[in-house]
Amino acid sequence: MAKIKTNLKGRFILLTRGSPLALVQAKRVQNTCQHYFPGLYFEIKVVKTTGDKLQKASLAHVNEVLPTSKGLFTKELEQELLSGEGVMAVHSLKDLPTDLPEGLTLGAVLRRADVRDVIIYRSEELAKGLDSQVKEWIPGMPRFRGFKPGLRLIDLPLGAVIATSSTRRGEQIRHLRPDIRIVPIRGNVGTRLNKLKLQPEIDATLLAAAGLERLDFHLFPDGHFTAPPEHRKNLEGIRGSLLSLEEMLPCVGQGAIGVEIREGDPAAEELCRAILHPNTALCVSAEREFLRAMGGGCQSPVGAYARIEGHKLCLEVVSFRGNTPQRLVLTGKLSESEALGREAAQRILEAEECYKNENS
Repeated sequence: MAKIKTNLKGRFILLTRGSPLALVQAKRVQNTCQHYFPGLYFEIKVVKTTGDKLQKASLAHVNEVLPTSKGLFTKELEQELLSGEGVMAVHSLKDLPTDLPEGLTLGAVLRRADVRDVIIYRSEELAKGLDSQVKEWIPGMPRFRGFKPGLRLIDLPLGAVIATSSTRRGEQIRHLRPDIRIVPIRGNVGTRLNKLKLQPEIDATLLAAAGLERLDFHLFPDGHFTAPPEHRKNLEGIRGSLLSLEEMLPCVGQGAIGVEIREGDPAAEELCRAILHPNTALCVSAEREFLRAMGGGCQSPVGAYARIEGHKLCLEVVSFRGNTPQRLVLTGKLSESEALGREAAQRILEAEECYKNENS
């Protein structure tokens, strides 16, 4: 990667949430900018968002708000950006609404990471060890269940319990396994791992592969993880399996880091031109246009994944908004990524309306 000659001078502030993953992602943008522009200084500023505050609220309250609210993890960052407190706001692109406030635009996306989800579960050895530590069993108390490496959704026992607060994940799980019970879970990766390890009523949970990798959780083919020292105790006996795209289609923008900037800001535009990954930008533009045309937000029960195959763009989408799931794969020109997203949405909406009319 070559250094870029520029007339820009001074200090540039990157705005971000304060979660461990958000900070890692902001650091990646900072390092990328610093590489291309070694003569400039890039500083990270943490902003607390509404979503961060709700993480500490009661679970019932969070679940009431999250499915219907937009911008819970972006609003305060955008306010700071509009007021000139920073040159960029760094987001997990999956959290960034498709309709941005007036005066703001998506300036760049970095190279996308693995878009798949990981199912996290106890090993059989861990489950036996946890059971042996229970001093006195109470009638009705569930036992810890563990599973062999390579677990898939279809391998879970009848009536298994998966913890996830994602409507997209929940609907896809129910479609494959209607018997599985979904319960909510919140918190960072460490918190979720601890809940899985200590709560026998939870059999498994789901996390994004990209987030795990960025936090230095490395999943090996045999299912075990390596992790930073502070998480190693929670990971003892915890295993993971990558879910295929057939089992679990990702949410729009999953695995991508988005950089939001003010429209017409020449300095921000110059920085973004340097760090933009063109192929990722094409793919996520199709996905985001699909979501926008569907009229949904990041909590909408839809999934989408676009990939480049040769000189074509392939977009796979799924919607669980109607009474029956609708899944579609479309292929189009690289130069018409947004049009492909709109066409996918139109076809899904027509199929949902047709099913509704036939069954009314």
